[in-house]
Amino acid sequence: MLQGRTLWELMEQRVDATPDALMAVDEDMRTVTFAEFWTESERAAAGLLAQGVVPGSVVSWQLPTWIESLVLVAALSRLDAVQNPMLPIYREREVGFITSQARSSLLVVPSVWRGFDFEAMATEVAGGVEGMRVLVADRTLPQGDPGSLPPITAAADADEQSVRWLFYTSGTTADPKGAQHTDASISAVARGMGERLALHEGDRNALVFPFTHIGGITWLFASLQSGCSNILMEGFHPQETPEVLARENVTLAGSGTVFHQAYLAYQRSQPQPVFPDVRGFPGGGAPKPPALVAEMREVFDAPVLSGYGLTEAPILTMASTDDTDDELATSEGKPMPGVELKLVTVEGVVAGPGEEGEIRAKAPQVMRGYLDASLDAAAFDEEGYFRTGDLGRIDERGNVVITGRLKDVIIRKGENVSAKEVEDLLYLHPAIADVAVIGLPDPDSGERVCAVVQLAEGADGLAFEDMVAFLKGEGLMNQKLPEQLELVDLLPRNPAGKVLKHVLREQYAD
Repeated sequence: MLQGRTLWELMEQRVDATPDALMAVDEDMRTVTFAEFWTESERAAAGLLAQGVVPGSVVSWQLPTWIESLVLVAALSRLDAVQNPMLPIYREREVGFITSQARSSLLVVPSVWRGFDFEAMATEVAGGVEGMRVLVADRTLPQGDPGSLPPITAAADADEQSVRWLFYTSGTTADPKGAQHTDASISAVARGMGERLALHEGDRNALVFPFTHIGGITWLFASLQSGCSNILMEGFHPQETPEVLARENVTLAGSGTVFHQAYLAYQRSQPQPVFPDVRGFPGGGAPKPPALVAEMREVFDAPVLSGYGLTEAPILTMASTDDTDDELATSEGKPMPGVELKLVTVEGVVAGPGEEGEIRAKAPQVMRGYLDASLDAAAFDEEGYFRTGDLGRIDERGNVVITGRLKDVIIRKGENVSAKEVEDLLYLHPAIADVAVIGLPDPDSGERVCAVVQLAEGADGLAFEDMVAFLKGEGLMNQKLPEQLELVDLLPRNPAGKVLKHVLREQYAD
Protein backbone atom coordinates (compact mmCIF):
# COMPACT_ATOMS: atom_id res chain seq x y z
CA MET A 1 0.00 0.00 0.00
CA LEU A 2 1.43 3.35 -1.04
CA GLN A 3 1.72 6.01 1.66
CA GLY A 4 1.04 9.29 -0.15
CA ARG A 5 -0.26 11.99 2.19
CA THR A 6 -2.53 13.65 -0.37
CA LEU A 7 -4.53 12.45 -3.34
CA TRP A 8 -2.13 14.02 -5.82
CA GLU A 9 0.93 12.63 -4.07
CA LEU A 10 -0.69 9.19 -4.22
CA MET A 11 -1.34 9.64 -7.93
CA GLU A 12 2.29 10.41 -8.63
CA GLN A 13 3.44 7.41 -6.59
CA ARG A 14 0.95 5.09 -8.32
CA VAL A 15 1.95 6.23 -11.80
CA ASP A 16 5.60 5.59 -10.92
CA ALA A 17 4.69 2.11 -9.62
CA THR A 18 2.16 0.75 -12.17
CA PRO A 19 1.58 3.27 -14.97
CA ASP A 20 0.06 0.84 -17.45
CA ALA A 21 -2.20 -1.03 -15.02
CA LEU A 22 -5.94 -0.72 -15.49
CA MET A 23 -7.48 1.83 -13.15
CA ALA A 24 -11.11 1.80 -14.28
CA VAL A 25 -13.50 0.28 -16.80
CA ASP A 26 -17.13 1.28 -17.22
CA GLU A 27 -20.29 -0.40 -18.48
CA ASP A 28 -19.51 0.72 -22.04
CA MET A 29 -16.07 -0.92 -21.84
CA ARG A 30 -14.24 2.41 -21.80
CA THR A 31 -10.98 2.01 -19.92
CA VAL A 32 -8.30 4.19 -18.34
CA THR A 33 -4.89 3.23 -17.00
CA PHE A 34 -3.25 5.00 -14.07
CA ALA A 35 -0.93 6.88 -16.43
CA GLU A 36 -3.83 7.93 -18.64
CA PHE A 37 -5.75 9.00 -15.57
CA TRP A 38 -2.87 11.21 -14.44
CA THR A 39 -2.55 12.77 -17.91
CA GLU A 40 -6.28 13.46 -18.25
CA SER A 41 -6.39 14.92 -14.76
CA GLU A 42 -3.59 17.39 -15.52
CA ARG A 43 -5.31 18.49 -18.72
CA ALA A 44 -8.60 18.95 -16.89
CA ALA A 45 -6.86 20.84 -14.10
CA ALA A 46 -5.42 23.25 -16.66
CA GLY A 47 -8.86 23.66 -18.22
CA LEU A 48 -10.45 24.40 -14.86
CA LEU A 49 -7.65 26.82 -13.98
CA ALA A 50 -8.48 28.77 -17.12
CA GLN A 51 -12.07 28.97 -15.86
CA GLY A 52 -11.03 30.54 -12.60
CA VAL A 53 -10.58 27.59 -10.24
CA VAL A 54 -7.65 28.40 -7.95
CA PRO A 55 -6.36 27.06 -4.62
CA GLY A 56 -9.12 27.35 -2.03
CA SER A 57 -11.95 27.67 -4.58
CA VAL A 58 -15.03 25.74 -3.45
CA VAL A 59 -16.30 23.58 -6.31
CA SER A 60 -19.60 21.74 -5.87
CA TRP A 61 -20.26 18.93 -8.28
CA GLN A 62 -23.09 16.50 -8.90
CA LEU A 63 -22.06 13.96 -11.53
CA PRO A 64 -22.93 10.26 -11.90
CA THR A 65 -20.33 7.53 -11.40
CA TRP A 66 -18.38 8.24 -14.59
CA ILE A 67 -14.69 7.98 -15.40
CA GLU A 68 -14.84 11.75 -15.90
CA SER A 69 -16.02 12.14 -12.31
CA LEU A 70 -12.85 10.46 -11.08
CA VAL A 71 -10.81 12.74 -13.35
CA LEU A 72 -12.61 15.81 -12.00
CA VAL A 73 -11.73 14.84 -8.43
CA ALA A 74 -8.05 14.47 -9.30
CA ALA A 75 -8.00 17.70 -11.31
CA LEU A 76 -9.46 19.67 -8.42
CA SER A 77 -6.95 18.05 -6.11
CA ARG A 78 -4.13 19.20 -8.38
CA LEU A 79 -5.47 22.77 -8.03
CA ASP A 80 -5.84 22.54 -4.22
CA ALA A 81 -9.53 23.34 -4.52
CA VAL A 82 -12.10 22.52 -1.87
CA GLN A 83 -14.40 19.83 -3.24
CA ASN A 84 -18.09 19.41 -2.44
CA PRO A 85 -19.43 16.21 -4.05
CA MET A 86 -23.24 16.00 -3.91
CA LEU A 87 -25.47 12.97 -4.44
CA PRO A 88 -27.34 13.06 -7.78
CA ILE A 89 -30.65 12.64 -5.93
CA TYR A 90 -30.31 16.13 -4.44
CA ARG A 91 -32.62 18.71 -5.95
CA GLU A 92 -33.02 22.47 -5.81
CA ARG A 93 -33.71 22.77 -2.09
CA GLU A 94 -30.67 20.75 -1.02
CA VAL A 95 -28.34 22.01 -3.77
CA GLY A 96 -29.34 25.61 -3.11
CA PHE A 97 -28.77 25.32 0.63
CA ILE A 98 -25.44 23.50 0.26
CA THR A 99 -23.88 25.75 -2.38
CA SER A 100 -24.99 28.85 -0.49
CA GLN A 101 -23.56 27.67 2.82
CA ALA A 102 -20.35 26.38 1.19
CA ARG A 103 -19.99 29.61 -0.84
CA SER A 104 -19.32 27.63 -3.97
CA SER A 105 -17.74 29.43 -6.90
CA LEU A 106 -18.50 26.68 -9.42
CA LEU A 107 -21.26 24.07 -9.73
CA VAL A 108 -20.56 21.15 -12.09
CA VAL A 109 -23.54 19.12 -13.32
CA PRO A 110 -24.62 16.99 -16.29
CA SER A 111 -27.14 18.57 -18.66
CA VAL A 112 -29.88 15.96 -18.37
CA TRP A 113 -29.44 12.63 -16.60
CA ARG A 114 -32.07 9.98 -15.98
CA GLY A 115 -34.79 12.31 -17.16
CA PHE A 116 -33.92 15.20 -14.84
CA ASP A 117 -32.72 18.59 -16.13
CA PHE A 118 -29.71 19.28 -13.91
CA GLU A 119 -28.62 22.22 -16.05
CA ALA A 120 -31.90 24.02 -15.52
CA MET A 121 -31.79 23.37 -11.79
CA ALA A 122 -28.18 24.51 -11.51
CA THR A 123 -28.90 27.68 -13.47
CA GLU A 124 -31.78 28.48 -11.12
CA VAL A 125 -29.65 27.77 -8.05
CA ALA A 126 -26.73 29.86 -9.33
CA GLY A 127 -29.03 32.83 -9.63
CA GLY A 128 -29.34 32.83 -5.86
CA VAL A 129 -25.65 32.32 -4.97
CA GLU A 130 -23.45 35.35 -5.49
CA GLY A 131 -20.46 34.70 -7.73
CA MET A 132 -21.28 31.07 -8.56
CA ARG A 133 -21.01 29.81 -12.13
CA VAL A 134 -22.31 26.62 -13.72
CA LEU A 135 -20.27 24.13 -15.74
CA VAL A 136 -22.18 21.50 -17.70
CA ALA A 137 -20.07 18.37 -18.05
CA ASP A 138 -21.56 15.48 -20.02
CA ARG A 139 -18.70 12.95 -19.91
CA THR A 140 -16.32 15.73 -20.85
CA LEU A 141 -14.28 18.29 -18.91
CA PRO A 142 -12.48 21.51 -19.86
CA GLN A 143 -9.03 20.91 -21.34
CA GLY A 144 -5.90 22.99 -21.09
CA ASP A 145 -2.12 22.95 -21.34
CA PRO A 146 -0.59 21.30 -18.25
CA GLY A 147 2.33 23.69 -18.69
CA SER A 148 0.08 26.45 -17.37
CA LEU A 149 -0.39 24.75 -14.01
CA PRO A 150 1.25 26.25 -10.91
CA PRO A 151 3.90 24.27 -9.01
CA ILE A 152 2.58 21.37 -6.97
CA THR A 153 2.02 22.30 -3.34
CA ALA A 154 4.17 20.23 -1.00
CA ALA A 155 2.10 17.65 0.87
CA ALA A 156 1.58 18.53 4.53
CA ASP A 157 1.37 16.09 7.41
CA ALA A 158 -2.09 15.09 8.61
CA ASP A 159 -2.44 17.62 11.43
CA GLU A 160 -1.33 20.49 9.23
CA GLN A 161 -3.55 19.81 6.21
CA SER A 162 -6.28 22.21 5.18
CA VAL A 163 -9.88 21.13 4.69
CA ARG A 164 -10.26 19.87 1.12
CA TRP A 165 -13.63 18.08 1.27
CA LEU A 166 -17.18 19.06 2.19
CA PHE A 167 -19.48 16.05 2.40
CA TYR A 168 -23.08 16.78 3.29
CA THR A 169 -25.38 14.47 5.21
CA SER A 170 -28.75 13.73 3.67
CA GLY A 171 -30.71 16.24 5.69
CA THR A 172 -33.81 14.06 5.97
CA THR A 173 -35.22 15.79 9.03
CA ALA A 174 -33.39 19.15 8.86
CA ASP A 175 -31.04 21.10 6.64
CA PRO A 176 -28.06 19.07 5.37
CA LYS A 177 -24.93 19.26 7.52
CA GLY A 178 -21.52 19.78 5.92
CA ALA A 179 -18.76 17.54 7.31
CA GLN A 180 -15.25 18.91 6.75
CA HIS A 181 -12.58 16.41 5.77
CA THR A 182 -8.95 16.49 4.68
CA ASP A 183 -7.03 14.26 2.31
CA ALA A 184 -5.45 12.75 5.42
CA SER A 185 -8.78 11.72 6.95
CA ILE A 186 -9.93 10.04 3.73
CA SER A 187 -6.53 8.47 3.17
CA ALA A 188 -6.55 6.99 6.68
CA VAL A 189 -9.88 5.25 6.23
CA ALA A 190 -8.93 4.01 2.75
CA ARG A 191 -5.71 2.50 4.05
CA GLY A 192 -7.46 0.78 6.92
CA MET A 193 -10.15 -0.58 4.60
CA GLY A 194 -7.49 -1.83 2.22
CA GLU A 195 -5.75 -3.71 5.01
CA ARG A 196 -8.98 -5.36 6.20
CA LEU A 197 -9.89 -6.37 2.64
CA ALA A 198 -6.30 -7.40 1.81
CA LEU A 199 -6.51 -5.24 -1.32
CA HIS A 200 -3.96 -5.91 -4.04
CA GLU A 201 -3.21 -4.93 -7.61
CA GLY A 202 -5.19 -7.82 -9.07
CA ASP A 203 -8.45 -6.87 -7.39
CA ARG A 204 -11.38 -5.59 -9.44
CA ASN A 205 -13.73 -3.58 -7.25
CA ALA A 206 -17.39 -2.86 -8.02
CA LEU A 207 -17.82 0.91 -7.83
CA VAL A 208 -21.53 0.78 -8.58
CA PHE A 209 -22.96 3.22 -6.03
CA PRO A 210 -22.87 7.05 -6.25
CA PHE A 211 -19.24 8.08 -6.50
CA THR A 212 -20.14 11.39 -4.82
CA HIS A 213 -20.75 9.46 -1.58
CA ILE A 214 -17.77 9.59 0.79
CA GLY A 215 -17.40 5.85 0.18
CA GLY A 216 -16.80 6.51 -3.52
CA ILE A 217 -13.99 8.94 -2.80
CA THR A 218 -12.57 6.46 -0.28
CA TRP A 219 -12.39 3.81 -3.00
CA LEU A 220 -10.52 6.23 -5.27
CA PHE A 221 -7.89 6.67 -2.56
CA ALA A 222 -7.81 2.90 -1.93
CA SER A 223 -7.34 2.21 -5.63
CA LEU A 224 -4.34 4.54 -5.77
CA GLN A 225 -2.88 3.06 -2.60
CA SER A 226 -3.29 -0.58 -3.63
CA GLY A 227 -3.26 -0.49 -7.44
CA CYS A 228 -6.62 -2.26 -7.73
CA SER A 229 -8.99 -1.42 -10.58
CA ASN A 230 -12.61 -0.31 -10.44
CA ILE A 231 -15.65 -1.41 -12.42
CA LEU A 232 -17.89 1.62 -12.85
CA MET A 233 -21.64 1.81 -13.38
CA GLU A 234 -23.26 5.24 -13.68
CA GLY A 235 -26.20 3.89 -11.72
CA PHE A 236 -27.01 0.57 -10.09
CA HIS A 237 -29.42 -1.76 -11.91
CA PRO A 238 -30.34 -5.17 -10.44
CA GLN A 239 -30.03 -6.93 -13.82
CA GLU A 240 -27.50 -4.92 -15.82
CA THR A 241 -25.01 -4.30 -13.02
CA PRO A 242 -24.38 -8.00 -12.23
CA GLU A 243 -23.96 -8.62 -15.98
CA VAL A 244 -21.21 -5.99 -16.17
CA LEU A 245 -19.53 -7.26 -13.01
CA ALA A 246 -19.58 -10.79 -14.41
CA ARG A 247 -18.09 -9.60 -17.70
CA GLU A 248 -15.26 -7.83 -15.87
CA ASN A 249 -14.53 -10.71 -13.44
CA VAL A 250 -15.28 -8.78 -10.26
CA THR A 251 -13.35 -9.85 -7.15
CA LEU A 252 -14.91 -7.43 -4.61
CA ALA A 253 -18.62 -6.89 -5.18
CA GLY A 254 -20.04 -4.17 -2.94
CA SER A 255 -21.54 -2.48 -1.40
CA GLY A 256 -24.43 -3.21 0.94
CA THR A 257 -27.51 -5.24 1.70
CA VAL A 258 -29.67 -4.11 -1.20
CA PHE A 259 -26.81 -4.73 -3.66
CA HIS A 260 -26.09 -8.18 -2.26
CA GLN A 261 -29.75 -9.12 -2.48
CA ALA A 262 -29.66 -8.19 -6.17
CA TYR A 263 -26.57 -10.33 -6.75
CA LEU A 264 -28.28 -13.30 -5.13
CA ALA A 265 -31.37 -12.86 -7.29
CA TYR A 266 -29.24 -12.61 -10.43
CA GLN A 267 -27.23 -15.74 -9.57
CA ARG A 268 -30.43 -17.71 -9.02
CA SER A 269 -31.49 -16.86 -12.57
CA GLN A 270 -28.25 -18.17 -14.09
CA PRO A 271 -27.15 -21.80 -14.59
CA GLN A 272 -23.43 -21.11 -14.01
CA PRO A 273 -21.51 -19.12 -11.35
CA VAL A 274 -21.70 -15.46 -12.36
CA PHE A 275 -18.81 -14.21 -10.19
CA PRO A 276 -16.28 -17.07 -10.31
CA ASP A 277 -13.41 -14.89 -9.07
CA VAL A 278 -15.26 -13.03 -6.31
CA ARG A 279 -13.52 -13.23 -2.94
CA GLY A 280 -15.59 -10.82 -0.90
CA PHE A 281 -18.65 -8.60 -0.71
CA PRO A 282 -17.76 -5.32 1.04
CA GLY A 283 -20.77 -3.71 2.63
CA GLY A 284 -22.00 -0.86 4.75
CA GLY A 285 -24.52 1.93 4.99
CA ALA A 286 -27.39 -0.31 6.08
CA PRO A 287 -28.01 -3.18 8.50
CA LYS A 288 -27.23 -6.66 7.24
CA PRO A 289 -29.40 -9.62 8.28
CA PRO A 290 -27.28 -12.55 9.51
CA ALA A 291 -29.35 -14.85 7.28
CA LEU A 292 -28.25 -12.89 4.22
CA VAL A 293 -24.57 -13.25 5.18
CA ALA A 294 -25.00 -17.02 5.46
CA GLU A 295 -26.79 -17.21 2.13
CA MET A 296 -24.08 -15.19 0.36
CA ARG A 297 -21.45 -17.56 1.71
CA GLU A 298 -23.44 -20.59 0.61
CA VAL A 299 -24.17 -19.31 -2.91
CA PHE A 300 -20.90 -17.55 -3.75
CA ASP A 301 -18.45 -19.20 -1.32
CA ALA A 302 -17.29 -15.72 -0.33
CA PRO A 303 -17.86 -13.59 2.78
CA VAL A 304 -19.77 -10.38 3.32
CA LEU A 305 -17.16 -7.98 4.73
CA SER A 306 -19.10 -5.15 6.30
CA GLY A 307 -18.00 -1.93 7.88
CA TYR A 308 -19.61 0.68 10.08
CA GLY A 309 -19.28 4.43 9.92
CA LEU A 310 -20.89 7.75 9.06
CA THR A 311 -20.19 10.63 6.71
CA GLU A 312 -18.65 12.44 9.64
CA ALA A 313 -16.57 9.40 10.66
CA PRO A 314 -16.33 6.90 7.78
CA ILE A 315 -15.61 3.20 8.41
CA LEU A 316 -14.82 3.25 12.10
CA THR A 317 -14.95 -0.55 12.18
CA MET A 318 -14.65 -3.19 9.50
CA ALA A 319 -14.62 -6.93 9.13
CA SER A 320 -11.46 -8.71 8.03
CA THR A 321 -10.85 -11.52 5.61
CA ASP A 322 -9.53 -13.46 8.64
CA ASP A 323 -12.77 -13.21 10.65
CA THR A 324 -14.91 -16.28 11.31
CA ASP A 325 -18.30 -16.72 9.66
CA ASP A 326 -19.99 -16.07 12.99
CA GLU A 327 -18.13 -12.80 13.45
CA LEU A 328 -18.98 -11.74 9.90
CA ALA A 329 -22.67 -12.49 10.37
CA THR A 330 -23.21 -10.92 13.76
CA SER A 331 -20.88 -7.91 13.89
CA GLU A 332 -19.40 -5.02 11.92
CA GLY A 333 -15.82 -6.02 12.64
CA LYS A 334 -13.19 -4.51 14.89
CA PRO A 335 -12.12 -0.86 15.18
CA MET A 336 -9.91 0.34 12.34
CA PRO A 337 -6.29 1.34 13.00
CA GLY A 338 -6.12 4.44 15.18
CA VAL A 339 -9.82 4.31 16.13
CA GLU A 340 -10.67 4.75 19.81
CA LEU A 341 -14.26 3.92 20.79
CA LYS A 342 -16.24 4.74 23.92
CA LEU A 343 -19.73 3.38 24.58
CA VAL A 344 -22.05 5.44 26.76
CA THR A 345 -25.34 4.13 28.13
CA VAL A 346 -28.61 6.03 27.78
CA GLU A 347 -28.11 6.99 31.43
CA GLY A 348 -24.89 8.79 30.47
CA VAL A 349 -22.28 6.48 32.03
CA VAL A 350 -19.56 4.52 30.26
CA ALA A 351 -20.85 1.07 29.35
CA GLY A 352 -19.33 -2.01 30.89
CA PRO A 353 -18.04 -5.08 28.98
CA GLY A 354 -20.74 -6.34 26.62
CA GLU A 355 -23.15 -3.58 27.67
CA GLU A 356 -25.07 -1.51 25.12
CA GLY A 357 -24.31 2.16 24.70
CA GLU A 358 -24.05 4.99 22.21
CA ILE A 359 -20.90 4.62 20.12
CA ARG A 360 -18.57 7.59 20.37
CA ALA A 361 -15.27 7.83 18.52
CA LYS A 362 -11.92 9.51 18.24
CA ALA A 363 -10.11 8.59 15.02
CA PRO A 364 -7.93 9.99 12.23
CA GLN A 365 -10.95 9.74 9.89
CA VAL A 366 -13.29 11.80 12.08
CA MET A 367 -14.19 15.09 10.43
CA ARG A 368 -12.60 18.37 11.48
CA GLY A 369 -16.07 19.58 12.42
CA TYR A 370 -19.16 20.83 10.62
CA LEU A 371 -19.00 23.77 8.26
CA ASP A 372 -21.64 25.31 10.52
CA ALA A 373 -19.52 25.34 13.67
CA SER A 374 -22.59 25.88 15.87
CA LEU A 375 -23.44 22.19 15.33
CA ASP A 376 -20.16 20.95 16.82
CA ALA A 377 -21.15 21.32 20.47
CA ALA A 378 -23.87 18.70 20.10
CA ALA A 379 -21.75 16.49 17.85
CA PHE A 380 -18.79 16.05 20.22
CA ASP A 381 -18.83 15.24 23.92
CA GLU A 382 -16.78 16.94 26.64
CA GLU A 383 -13.82 14.61 25.96
CA GLY A 384 -13.79 15.28 22.22
CA TYR A 385 -15.43 12.02 21.13
CA PHE A 386 -17.77 12.22 18.13
CA ARG A 387 -21.28 11.15 19.07
CA THR A 388 -22.51 8.79 16.36
CA GLY A 389 -26.08 8.42 17.62
CA ASP A 390 -25.76 4.66 17.04
CA LEU A 391 -26.20 2.06 19.74
CA GLY A 392 -23.94 -0.94 19.99
CA ARG A 393 -21.85 -3.21 22.15
CA ILE A 394 -18.40 -4.77 21.89
CA ASP A 395 -18.33 -8.56 22.04
CA GLU A 396 -15.74 -10.72 23.75
CA ARG A 397 -13.61 -10.83 20.58
CA GLY A 398 -13.50 -7.04 20.21
CA ASN A 399 -16.06 -6.82 17.40
CA VAL A 400 -18.61 -4.02 17.34
CA VAL A 401 -22.22 -5.17 17.22
CA ILE A 402 -24.68 -2.47 16.13
CA THR A 403 -27.93 -2.76 18.05
CA GLY A 404 -29.80 0.23 16.61
CA ARG A 405 -30.04 3.99 16.57
CA LEU A 406 -30.77 6.10 19.62
CA LYS A 407 -33.80 7.40 17.75
CA ASP A 408 -34.67 3.85 16.63
CA VAL A 409 -35.18 2.64 20.16
CA ILE A 410 -38.94 2.29 20.40
CA ILE A 411 -40.20 3.03 23.91
CA ARG A 412 -43.42 1.09 24.40
CA LYS A 413 -45.04 1.36 27.84
CA GLY A 414 -41.66 2.20 29.33
CA GLU A 415 -39.94 -0.81 27.73
CA ASN A 416 -37.13 -0.32 25.20
CA VAL A 417 -37.64 -2.21 21.93
CA SER A 418 -34.72 -2.52 19.50
CA ALA A 419 -35.99 -2.14 15.95
CA LYS A 420 -32.97 -4.04 14.66
CA GLU A 421 -33.63 -7.04 16.90
CA VAL A 422 -37.15 -7.42 15.50
CA GLU A 423 -35.93 -6.80 11.91
CA ASP A 424 -33.26 -9.50 12.15
CA LEU A 425 -35.87 -12.05 13.21
CA LEU A 426 -38.37 -11.05 10.53
CA TYR A 427 -35.69 -11.42 7.84
CA LEU A 428 -35.74 -15.13 8.66
CA HIS A 429 -39.36 -15.46 7.51
CA PRO A 430 -39.47 -17.08 4.05
CA ALA A 431 -42.21 -14.71 2.85
CA ILE A 432 -40.22 -11.56 3.68
CA ALA A 433 -37.68 -10.03 1.30
CA ASP A 434 -37.11 -6.75 3.13
CA VAL A 435 -38.36 -5.19 6.35
CA ALA A 436 -38.18 -2.02 8.42
CA VAL A 437 -39.45 -1.78 11.99
CA ILE A 438 -40.47 1.68 13.17
CA GLY A 439 -42.04 3.28 16.20
CA LEU A 440 -45.29 5.20 15.72
CA PRO A 441 -46.97 7.58 18.19
CA ASP A 442 -49.60 5.87 20.30
CA PRO A 443 -51.82 7.58 22.89
CA ASP A 444 -51.91 4.53 25.18
CA SER A 445 -48.40 3.05 24.98
CA GLY A 446 -46.37 6.08 23.92
CA GLU A 447 -45.13 4.26 20.84
CA ARG A 448 -46.35 1.18 19.03
CA VAL A 449 -44.15 -1.19 17.06
CA CYS A 450 -44.91 -1.29 13.33
CA ALA A 451 -43.35 -3.73 10.85
CA VAL A 452 -43.22 -2.52 7.25
CA VAL A 453 -42.65 -5.55 5.02
CA GLN A 454 -41.69 -6.10 1.39
CA LEU A 455 -42.76 -9.59 0.40
CA ALA A 456 -40.46 -12.07 -1.29
CA GLU A 457 -41.11 -12.85 -4.93
CA GLY A 458 -43.80 -15.50 -5.21
CA ALA A 459 -45.06 -15.05 -1.66
CA ASP A 460 -48.85 -15.27 -1.38
CA GLY A 461 -49.03 -12.74 1.42
CA LEU A 462 -48.41 -12.36 5.12
CA ALA A 463 -51.13 -12.13 7.74
CA PHE A 464 -50.55 -10.19 10.93
CA GLU A 465 -51.34 -13.25 13.03
CA ASP A 466 -48.83 -15.35 11.10
CA MET A 467 -46.12 -12.75 11.63
CA VAL A 468 -46.76 -12.64 15.37
CA ALA A 469 -46.77 -16.43 15.62
CA PHE A 470 -43.47 -16.60 13.75
CA LEU A 471 -41.80 -14.08 16.07
CA LYS A 472 -43.07 -15.90 19.14
CA GLY A 473 -41.67 -19.10 17.70
CA GLU A 474 -38.28 -17.35 17.37
CA GLY A 475 -38.41 -16.48 21.05
CA LEU A 476 -39.24 -12.77 20.89
CA MET A 477 -40.84 -11.55 24.11
CA ASN A 478 -44.42 -10.33 23.96
CA GLN A 479 -43.46 -6.76 24.87
CA LYS A 480 -41.47 -6.45 21.62
CA LEU A 481 -44.05 -7.93 19.23
CA PRO A 482 -45.23 -5.57 16.47
CA GLU A 483 -48.75 -4.25 16.86
CA GLN A 484 -49.08 -3.20 13.25
CA LEU A 485 -48.12 -4.73 9.89
CA GLU A 486 -47.90 -2.82 6.62
CA LEU A 487 -47.10 -4.43 3.26
CA VAL A 488 -45.29 -2.39 0.59
CA ASP A 489 -44.05 -3.08 -2.92
CA LEU A 490 -40.63 -1.58 -2.18
CA LEU A 491 -39.01 -0.03 0.89
CA PRO A 492 -37.72 3.51 0.30
CA ARG A 493 -33.92 3.59 0.45
CA ASN A 494 -31.24 6.19 -0.16
CA PRO A 495 -28.44 5.54 -2.71
CA ALA A 496 -26.31 3.90 -0.03
CA GLY A 497 -29.06 1.37 0.61
CA LYS A 498 -30.23 2.70 3.97
CA VAL A 499 -34.00 2.52 4.56
CA LEU A 500 -35.56 5.97 4.86
CA LYS A 501 -37.46 5.34 8.05
CA HIS A 502 -38.56 8.95 8.41
CA VAL A 503 -40.56 8.51 5.20
CA LEU A 504 -42.27 5.44 6.64
CA ARG A 505 -42.97 7.17 9.95
CA GLU A 506 -44.63 10.06 8.14
CA GLN A 507 -46.64 7.69 5.95
CA TYR A 508 -48.02 5.55 8.75
CA ALA A 509 -48.17 8.05 11.59
CA ASP A 510 -51.95 8.52 11.37
